[in-house]
Amino acid sequence: MIAVLLIVVVLAILYIIGRKSVHSEIIIAATPEEVWSVLTDVSNIKEWNPVLIPIDGKLGEGNTIKYEFRQDEKNISEMPAKVKRIEVGQLLNQGGGMAGILTFDHRYILEPVDKGTRVTIHEAYRGIAVPFWNPAPVQEAYERLNQALKERVESLKEND
Repeated sequence: MIAVLLIVVVLAILYIIGRKSVHSEIIIAATPEEVWSVLTDVSNIKEWNPVLIPIDGKLGEGNTIKYEFRQDEKNISEMPAKVKRIEVGQLLNQGGGMAGILTFDHRYILEPVDKGTRVTIHEAYRGIAVPFWNPAPVQEAYERLNQALKERVESLKEND
């Protein structure tokens, strides 16, 4: 009985302390609408996005989309995400994972600023596996994604 109680306590502590996040911001010289148009154009996303490529599903609240997640050259996996909330031109919020073990809440946040649009990618993690997991490679991947989005949007503006 004591062993079971000890396991429950350890799991509860791991769940409580099991929180981490990654965060990447970039300024893109374009309007939020122009950035949103590129970010949500699933048919052309493979042309510029080196990190998260939709392979199944449609972008819409309540839908599940399966992504090919390219954390780096060697670590490529499939990852389903449920679209939790869309605010056109402002927010795309998705989530998934294994409840209690490791879940993610992924947000693209677009905000108008003096020189264009601030794009923030923020992903928060929870669960008992989080204390044992290093999110640094995901942070690097999202920085690459933001840079690729900037290059794509700004190159399209130059060609207009």
